[in-house]
Amino acid sequence: QVQLVESGGGLVQPGGSLRLSCAVSGSFFSIYEMGWYRQAPGKQRELVATITDRCKSRYADSVKGRFTIARDTSESTVYLHMSSLTPEDTAIYICNGDIASSFFHRDDYWGQGTQVSVSS
Repeated sequence: QVQLVESGGGLVQPGGSLRLSCAVSGSFFSIYEMGWYRQAPGKQRELVATITDRCKSRYADSVKGRFTIARDTSESTVYLHMSSLTPEDTAIYICNGDIASSFFHRDDYWGQGTQVSVSS
């Protein structure tokens, strides 16, 4: 089955950088779009960034200029490069994929989430 496996979360100091990774495992036909969402305590889940199969990216206003989303050439892994981190970036970051597991089935998949904590 298709799974999204995340890594890279952790504790960093304000102003620091971190890179999150999300690898698609299992058998799949095509990846149409992948992205990152985050959810902080007491807040709604919000879109952080997405990237399409044509490498068109979108970002939340709160992370523009600081975060960069990218995919490898095989389109099986998506990254979120985060810099100039602030405590407001503290959240669970969740990988999302719009993925066709076969020619006949396309679905929305979610990773398990990885904690990013920004604190001095």
